[in-house]
This record gives sequence, structure tokens and C-alpha cells, in this order.
Amino acid sequence: MSEEIKVQETAEAADQDLSNVVAYKKGDVVKGKIVKIEDNQAIVDIGYKYDGIIPLKELSNVSLDNAADAVQIGQELELKVLSLDDNKEKLLLSKRAVDSEQSWTELQAKLEAGTVIEAQVKEVVKGGLVVDVGLRGFVPASMVERHFVEDFSDYKGRTLRLKVKELDREKNKVVLSQKDVLDEEFEANKKKLMGELKVGQQLDGTVQRLTQFGAFVDIGGIDGLVHISEMAWHHVQQPSEVVQEGDKVQVQVLKVDPENDRISLSIRATQPGPWQQAADKFQPGEIVTGTVKRLVSFGAFVEIAPGVEGLVHISQIAHRHIGTPHEVLKDGQEVSVKILDFNPAEKRVSLSIKETEEAPEAQAKPERKPDRERGGSRGNNSSEPIPPRESLSMTLGERFGDKLSKFK
Repeated sequence: MSEEIKVQETAEAADQDLSNVVAYKKGDVVKGKIVKIEDNQAIVDIGYKYDGIIPLKELSNVSLDNAADAVQIGQELELKVLSLDDNKEKLLLSKRAVDSEQSWTELQAKLEAGTVIEAQVKEVVKGGLVVDVGLRGFVPASMVERHFVEDFSDYKGRTLRLKVKELDREKNKVVLSQKDVLDEEFEANKKKLMGELKVGQQLDGTVQRLTQFGAFVDIGGIDGLVHISEMAWHHVQQPSEVVQEGDKVQVQVLKVDPENDRISLSIRATQPGPWQQAADKFQPGEIVTGTVKRLVSFGAFVEIAPGVEGLVHISQIAHRHIGTPHEVLKDGQEVSVKILDFNPAEKRVSLSIKETEEAPEAQAKPERKPDRERGGSRGNNSSEPIPPRESLSMTLGERFGDKLSKFK
């Protein structure tokens, strides 16, 4: 075959190939495959007589640093023709435009169904996070977590589970929330756990936050309240005296109230009580130091160990007689006491203050003087001495005898 015939056949084949090329125009949606990725663009084969270009800004609805962040070589895509110039062999395409059209429809359906979607954080901006959901989606700071987050700098690149909160196509506005997803999961988990809790059950927990009236403790996804009165066996003025946020604690379930979403917990119930701790610590006859806690009409209650109070009966306060304990003692006073009786099983201890002190010496009674020495006399201030008893008897006998003799 001559060279002339070969050239003619080649030209005819080329013409045939060109005749098979589909003619595209601006606005057409085409299918293509990524054949090359550069920093600021991606090259696409759409089956046209030359390749098309997707500029960086047309790859996504969110800002990108590199085209490789949005597409991969070999990936097949639907693209929209932005412009076509055969003379300059320039074909511009957009992935973003097609994604937007599809995403509005899909997001509307997900909003209505309450569907959970996943999206990656692309930017951290003032007031929240930007995610790619086929559109530029915004997650306000208050809708990221169930708790307050001060710094979102490490959220870039994270994948969030979101629900669509608001769509406004005219304003190109898409608002999403992860907090809604977390709240629903929390409520479902709380309901399940509350159904499994039993009064008296002991659990490990983590202190979440402190209030004036107690501490909220996480016991596996739900919080229970440890009232300040249940934090320790001794009196607690501030919860921070016992625990801090983040502390690991053991708690006992006191009450479960599903209707009001309340769980009452106790830290002190998991610890030995003060009477148990004191069982081997004190013995009758021992002298210890205590603090006056309460004064009552019949005595004083003295604390000899945290949570262990004993009674000093009013008769055991002082060696002298007192009408009221307030004459000798006052609240908060430190005193030495002797343990008279100690019964931890009955939570009873009898104490004495006076037995820790020396009894004062008894005052000597004045000696009684005889009547003679005291200048005593018999009636009418007579100076006549009182006769002995025997003499008095005889005199009376004689007198009665004389009188009787007259009747004979």
C-alpha cells in the first residue's frame, strides 16, 4: 500500500473519531475520570477531544489548600461544564456545582427524616466549624458538644455526626448540629441505665461538677447527685473539701427517680462509718480530747472522733452542783473526757469531765462545843447549872412520892 493511501486512511479515521466526539456546551452535566492532580487544579478526561480542568475553587464548597484534598486519580465524577473554547482547547468544569444541586435535595430529605450524617471539619472559624456536606455547612459553637468548648483549634480534620437544623437555599445557608445527636444518645443511654440501677448498688464514677449543695458524678453516661450531707461521715461545709472535678470516686445508689430524671448517690455509704472506725480505737477508762458540739439541759454532747459523739451527763460535768451545762461549758470548747462506757454497736458512749479532774478537798466541819462552853442555861436565863440526868430523875421521883403519900 502506497504512502499516499495510508495517509488518506489515517485522515479518514481521524475524521471518523472526531465525528463520534459529543459536542458539549456550557451548563451540561458530564461524566469524567480524574487523570492528573496538580496543586491548584485537577485534570479530567470526559471523552472529549481534549481534557478538562477543574479549578481548585470548583472542587468543593469549602476552602481547600490542595486539589488532592478533594479528589483522587482514577475517581469518576459528575461535573458541570462552566465554559468551553475549542480554539484555545480550554474546557472548564465544576464538581462543586453538581454537588450543590444534589446536596440541597439530599439535605432537605435528611432534615425531614432527622437522619444523622457524617462530615469532616474543614475549617475552624469565628463562632463555630465549617464542614463539607456537599455544601458549605456551618456548625455553631453551641451545637458542637453537650458541654462548653473554649478552644476548637484541634477540631480541624475531625469527623462529626450531625443533624440538619436549618436550610435556606436563597441565602445558601446550611446549619447543622452535633449536640442534637449527642443529646438523643445521652437520653436513650440514660433511660437504659436508669432501668438497670438498683438501690444499694455500688458503682465507680467521675466527679463532673461541684455546686454549693453537692457534686454531680458521672456513673457511666448519666449523672447522679451526691448531696453535701452524703459526701462524708463528718460535717462538710463545701463539697470541695472532699472532692474535686475529675476525681474518681465510689458511690452507692440511694434513690432512682426515672420520672424526674434524678439519681441520688452517696460517697459516705461506701466508706466505713465513724463508729466502725472507732470500734477498736477507744476503751472504757481511757482519757481523750473532744469538742463540745451541743449543750442540752441534761448534759453536753462531745465529739471524740469525726462523727462519734458521746454524752457527758450534767452530773459528770463538774464536782460541784451546777444547774445547767452552760455554767461551765460552751459550744466548740475543747475538753478532756474520760470514757465511762463505749458501745459502737449501739452508737453510744458515756463520758465524764469531772473524772479527769482532781476532786477539791472537803472543808472541815466546825467542832460542836458543849452547852456549858457555849454559855447555855435553862429557862429564864438562870445561872443555875443543869443537874445530871440521874439527879433529875431522883428529884422527880421523890416529888411524886411525896404527893402520892398524901392520898394514903
